Amino acid sequence: MKISSPAFENGGLIPVRYTCDGEDISVPLIFEDVPSGAKTLALVMDDPDAPAGVFVHWVIYNIPAGLSGLPEGLPPEPYLEGGIKQGVNSFGNIGYGGPCPPSGAHRYMFKLYALDSTLEADAGLSKHELLSLIEGSVIEGAGMMGIYER
Repeated sequence: MKISSPAFENGGLIPVRYTCDGEDISVPLIFEDVPSGAKTLALVMDDPDAPAGVFVHWVIYNIPAGLSGLPEGLPPEPYLEGGIKQGVNSFGNIGYGGPCPPSGAHRYMFKLYALDSTLEADAGLSKHELLSLIEGSVIEGAGMMGIYER
């Protein structure tokens, strides 16, 4: 399984439009080679370089496994088309919150999980709640990283 973005290369710079210095809209993503046994996908985007510890920028789950990716600019709503649900980020908001480091270059990790089930949970899960719920349901994982510097 692979995750990529048409907006930037893995390990490359995240364009300003996807950050708090720009339009702060969600990054477009492409999913490839999703395992045939997967029912849904879950995604977490976080910043391991944040001064106070890992900072979560996006939690999204119950993405139908048949989707080839996510478009840019998903609305910051708990429930999206197709049964997709969004969780709470470290800003305390639902949906995507773009890179906004206090200073310097930070890495932003996108972790995609292929799951053998659909989560029965409501929207609004935290990263830790999601990871706890998907334990034992992950068929495969994939990741990519982007950098943003202020």
